[in-house]
Amino acid sequence: MSNNKKPKSSSFRNVVKVRLIFVSGLLLLFAVSLIARLANLQIAQHKTLLAKSEKQPHHGNLKTYLGRGTIFDRNGNELATNLMVESVFVVPQEVRDRKYTSKVLASALGQNYDRVYKEVSSNKQFAWIKRKASTDEIIHLKKAALSGVRFRSEQKRFYPKRELAANVIGFVGTDDYGLAGIEQTYQGKLKGMVYSQPIEQDGRGRNIQNLGSLSRSNLGNYDLMLTLDEVIQFTAEYHLTKQVERYKADSGMAVVMNPNSGEIYAMANVPQFNPNNYNKFTPETRKNNTVVSSYEPGSIFKPIVAAAALDNGIAQPHDKFFCENGSFKIGGKNIGEASNHKYGSLSMQEIIAKSSNIGAIKIAQKLGKDSFYEYIRKFGFGEKTNIRLPGVSSGLLGKRKNWNERSLASISFGQEIAVTPLQMVVALSAIANGGTLMEPHIAKALMRDGKIIKEIKPKKIRRVISEKTSRQMMEILKFVVENGTGKKAAIDGFEVAGKTGTAQKYITETQSYSKTEFISSFIGYAPADNPRLAILVMIDNPKGRHWGGVVAAPVFVKIVEKSLRHLNVTSRKERIFILDRA
Repeated sequence: MSNNKKPKSSSFRNVVKVRLIFVSGLLLLFAVSLIARLANLQIAQHKTLLAKSEKQPHHGNLKTYLGRGTIFDRNGNELATNLMVESVFVVPQEVRDRKYTSKVLASALGQNYDRVYKEVSSNKQFAWIKRKASTDEIIHLKKAALSGVRFRSEQKRFYPKRELAANVIGFVGTDDYGLAGIEQTYQGKLKGMVYSQPIEQDGRGRNIQNLGSLSRSNLGNYDLMLTLDEVIQFTAEYHLTKQVERYKADSGMAVVMNPNSGEIYAMANVPQFNPNNYNKFTPETRKNNTVVSSYEPGSIFKPIVAAAALDNGIAQPHDKFFCENGSFKIGGKNIGEASNHKYGSLSMQEIIAKSSNIGAIKIAQKLGKDSFYEYIRKFGFGEKTNIRLPGVSSGLLGKRKNWNERSLASISFGQEIAVTPLQMVVALSAIANGGTLMEPHIAKALMRDGKIIKEIKPKKIRRVISEKTSRQMMEILKFVVENGTGKKAAIDGFEVAGKTGTAQKYITETQSYSKTEFISSFIGYAPADNPRLAILVMIDNPKGRHWGGVVAAPVFVKIVEKSLRHLNVTSRKERIFILDRA
């Protein structure tokens, strides 16, 4: 029997307790020492350590941003430039009172409080609150002197002429990226240029010394000169707006082009918008309808069938066509004349001057479906114009194989085909300039530091009609203004060639043409014998009077008169006066 005795349970527990107290004491002593050390680092030695860290150099890159390129009109007038503004951001770790700071920021900047508070309370190194704030907003916040709120100077796109050519120029977003118009299509050329330079900085990001030379990280920063003329653009917009308001129309468009070079002098859209506050306007208002939207042209398309017939040699200006006394059945349906006119035999010249629908059909029938289609394509319809603008439409032209019995007839007087206003002006310019289709362009030159880097030159696409046909068409279109439906387009001292149009609007819901809604238009060029301007004016859904010769032609006249004076084109009277004094 063993003599060993087991220890009493109470003694064992006492030993364990002593050991636990000893270990706990050691842990507590370590924790107190650690806290004391951290407190010493955070408080007592804060300034010393901060000074050391600030002296500790590190390498980085200094980025320099050269602002977005300026957009000029053809005469050097600024249409889009840059202003220096300030943006607001926060350094969340430096904000003392997050709720108060968020409240002041949201109120001063017109921002949502919850969004601001989320940014102020984040773990980010910095957070934008509002980019490119107004001067009043910045002044208010600087007076508030909020901890953690900082300001950064940035460039903001500014359009000094406000609504002028806004639908053409477009606008940029907060990050200066082009979102519409010229700003969008020339983004790669206009975008600001970023230069990068290796540098040495202290712990607070302050520059100590440069370590290398500047390097360009991307291409851009060109200035852009447009073909637009500020005076002609303003004239077109002003008179178009007055006429749209006078007739309570839905909208209006005008295109002014140099028929010899394809340079666009003006593209007017009504209603207008201010690109400085583009987000306050609807996308529909911001559209450039002269290139984006297509319309059935109506009677302004009749010169196309006439030019095709003359050039093809199947008819001459004074050849007669029987116009069926005002009623012509095709495909089981009767086609009549505007205002129920009952024409008998008319010459081609008279058909265009009186705007006879049946006469246009007779010319097209003699020309034939195949030839007519080919000339329509040669004039540029059914394809994009290649102008460098976003959203350019090709219009609508059915394939020749899909034309039915009525297609040839309908297209001859501008139905069953849709064209953009620019397409129509480009086609008329080919008639005006001797027969050559020119590519329209809106940019004139790329520039840098006031010097032209690249000039955009006129481009011929193809010959459409002969010079003889061009001269014959000039006489026919002059006759329209002197003796036909275009009398209100006559201008004292200048010969004008042109054509009126009054197109019934097609109603998709009823699949029929409206008897109350029209597009009134006038297209023409001047001076007729030496064209400097080709112009189309279209007014959508005027109320009351709706004839193109009444509603659109007067706007054409105002644009021509002002533009020719601006371009120093002398009238016949002035030329005679100069010759008499010589």
